[in-house]
Amino acid sequence: MNHTVQTFFSPVNSSQPPNYELLKEEQEVAVLGAPHNPAPPTSTVIHIRSETSVPDHVAWSLFNTLFMNPHCLGFIAFAYSVKSRDRKMVGDLTGAQAYASTAKCLNIWALILGILMTILLIVIPVLIYQAHR
Repeated sequence: MNHTVQTFFSPVNSSQPPNYELLKEEQEVAVLGAPHNPAPPTSTVIHIRSETSVPDHVAWSLFNTLFMNPHCLGFIAFAYSVKSRDRKMVGDLTGAQAYASTAKCLNIWALILGILMTILLIVIPVLIYQAHR
């Protein structure tokens, strides 16, 4: 049986430098040499927004549902707002924008009709009261 002993540490006072093995990558660099490209390296930066801002108008729809709900427009707007939020969570931004646009339009109409109905509910009784005086 042949026993060979490898010493990893050489004595401090030895006149020979230690014998290190070259790794495969170091050998390739030593053989090929450094790259000889005169052009400076170029880089491309891509900005990816992590959070897309598609408003879903849920709070506005909920307000119109609870306070000014003429012809159930607030409730329908709330349903479209929830659909928009669901589409946004799935990652379908086009669908989310479509539902959000419909919810916004319904919210605007619900707000306008709600304000008109509130004004009419205040003005008409006042006019009736003044007519009977």
